[in-house]
Amino acid sequence: MPAASSGGPAVPTVPTDILIAGQWRRGAGEPLDTVDPATGRVLATVGSPSAEEVSEAAEAAARAAAEPAWRDLLPHERARLLHRIGDLVERDADELSALQTADTGKTLAETRALALSAAGTFRYLAAALETAEDTLTPSRGPYVTMSVHEPIGVVGAINPWNSPVASDAQKLAPALAAGNAVLLKPAAWTPLVSLALGRLITRALEEFRLPTALLSVLPGSGRLVGDAIVRHPLVARIGFTGGTATGRSIAAVAAQKLIPASLELGGKSPTIVRADADVEQALAGVMFGIFSSSGQSCIAGSRLFVARDIHDRFVGELVERVRALRVGPGTDPTTQVGPLVHHRHRDAVAAYVDLARSEGARVLCGGSAPEGERYRDGAYYLPTVLDGLPNTSRTCQEEIFGPVLVALPYDDEDDLVRQANDSVYGLACGIWTRDARAAWHLARRIEAGTVWINTYKQFSASTPFSGWKDSGLGTEKGRDAIRAYQRQKSLYWGTSASPLPWAN
Repeated sequence: MPAASSGGPAVPTVPTDILIAGQWRRGAGEPLDTVDPATGRVLATVGSPSAEEVSEAAEAAARAAAEPAWRDLLPHERARLLHRIGDLVERDADELSALQTADTGKTLAETRALALSAAGTFRYLAAALETAEDTLTPSRGPYVTMSVHEPIGVVGAINPWNSPVASDAQKLAPALAAGNAVLLKPAAWTPLVSLALGRLITRALEEFRLPTALLSVLPGSGRLVGDAIVRHPLVARIGFTGGTATGRSIAAVAAQKLIPASLELGGKSPTIVRADADVEQALAGVMFGIFSSSGQSCIAGSRLFVARDIHDRFVGELVERVRALRVGPGTDPTTQVGPLVHHRHRDAVAAYVDLARSEGARVLCGGSAPEGERYRDGAYYLPTVLDGLPNTSRTCQEEIFGPVLVALPYDDEDDLVRQANDSVYGLACGIWTRDARAAWHLARRIEAGTVWINTYKQFSASTPFSGWKDSGLGTEKGRDAIRAYQRQKSLYWGTSASPLPWAN
């Protein structure tokens, strides 16, 4: 493993002010220290809003959403704004990448890909907006019937720390395309790239002479800032990505308010290697599925099911390759596995491996922080492979959100499906096989919103993404993402010259 040096591009200077009601200012809430997980050093102290400032942002957002300059903007004109935002994000992709690497520990290659993905999301939704159609429905009487869509108003968007810029775009682009204003709450641990994105969007709004209060960026804790956003009476829709327990709390408030909510929650995704799989493809895919992003991904393939006939050989080779993965800072171009996002999170992952040991797991590799002075101050944890546990163990049932893989054998497809589906989660699955027919039937039996076949962790803004069971509620991405941020209205145009017969 290479030295965890602090080399690489310098972190750009970032504003420590936050965006409240279209204005950049410090915020009256508790300041947030954001820490470089590779070194433990504080990068910046960022402001946060008070509950009163959240209310101020919501009220300003409602006024901005109702301003004729925005309310009456035609769809193709809103699409021009989204295209401009996409251009600005692509232009500043290197800066956004450096900020996210500094804040999250991810590799520069990954954070640059995430920034470009965000740019692509704005452009895709711009195209979808330009081509979206309302409906002239079949008439069933002396009238013409139409179905149209209108903005909801003020949207609350609450995102996690693991992939902020891509998650931000996934909510901001369809919400703005739909004609709404947005209160964006990035995670307290990783606010920098969201604030930088907020500056770009504010610039685009100013260029189009639109109200800047259409966007507020309000970093802070979920307990204070997130709760204030969700409960505010003017917030009429919630988009949330994060933990299942928090998602349940948000769903309860949304139910009380009778407002829609989309919830992208946790996962404990199975990845399946059939006996006929291309072993090289499967080995690379399994490692990428769990150890890229240091395992900090809701769709990480954290439960590995291997056909018993090849289990020992496959897992043995997998362990040798995992031991060779290069652990280091995200700024090192040779790094494959960066630090975890925060020292507290690293300790939580380590506690899960200790739990696995107490449940009887064998640690085949990893199972600790890397040793040596070069790793001492960072939130590092070695890529870990476990076996010897039943699928019913807590280690196999609970989301760890770190670089920890549990290998399990299976005997036949019915046994496999039973174990793979024996989870409260249903977010994703990977299947490795040369048999297309078998892949089709197996994919249809798996209870998950996304199934990858002979690949993993590939995403497209054009393809809907959803979770089943405790993994979520509602759907993101795809053309219909815009409609999810709008209200549907029916119009009836009477065509008869005669009065309604009842009145006669």
